Amino acid sequence: MSKAEFLDVGGNAIAVRRVTGSEPGVVWLGGYRSDMLGTKAETLSEWASANGRAFLRHDYSGHGESGGEFRDGTISTWLAESLAVLRAFTQGPQILVGSSMGAWIALRMAQELRRAGEDERLAGMVLLAPAPDFTAELIEPSLSEEHRRDLERQGYFEEPSEYAPEPNVYTRALIEDGRQNRVMTGPIDTHCPVHVIQGMADPDVPHEHALKLVSLLPADDVTLSLVPDGDHRLSRPQDLDLMVRAVEAVIGQAA
Repeated sequence: MSKAEFLDVGGNAIAVRRVTGSEPGVVWLGGYRSDMLGTKAETLSEWASANGRAFLRHDYSGHGESGGEFRDGTISTWLAESLAVLRAFTQGPQILVGSSMGAWIALRMAQELRRAGEDERLAGMVLLAPAPDFTAELIEPSLSEEHRRDLERQGYFEEPSEYAPEPNVYTRALIEDGRQNRVMTGPIDTHCPVHVIQGMADPDVPHEHALKLVSLLPADDVTLSLVPDGDHRLSRPQDLDLMVRAVEAVIGQAA
């Protein structure tokens, strides 16, 4: 396993691991409360090492090996960290692989890179169980009166997590900031090939959300793979194989 390096972003030490190799490189963007040592990221790291492909991953602040408090994080914060890591540790075009919330970060990165005149830095995307705009599209519509009271009184609410013993925490700052980072309000111009992989048995992000996202992307550059029995994690051997094949296909399109 590659050794962790650290980059100071906004006063937080952001943990980074990388594999050197050929371009375009692959950049991993994890999900909400996940870290860069998860099964999918590890699979891509091993694939990159075996194939001489550059690979970069990091933990957002408040996640994994990075500094900072999780409850202080917002989409804007994690977006800024991801852009800083990309610019500090990569050169040339990159394939962004975003899982769940990481897909939202990837799409916002595309917008910000284009705004900065750095379109050439984005060669393609693979989006796994994508959850762009999840605060506005998936959380806010389902808030109970108790949730709303907790947000008003204490600035956050908690919900049990299927993936960790500690509950998921959603802050008022995260939700309010999420509204400012929405991408599914109109056509999304990525200017690169995109492959979306979505499980149809996903209890967290309904597959209709992925279909809506695909409808907003330029159709001639988009591939959608629906996995009938796939869940949100998409971490079974067959799911990991599909992910790797998608990354290889996007690299081929970008070449």
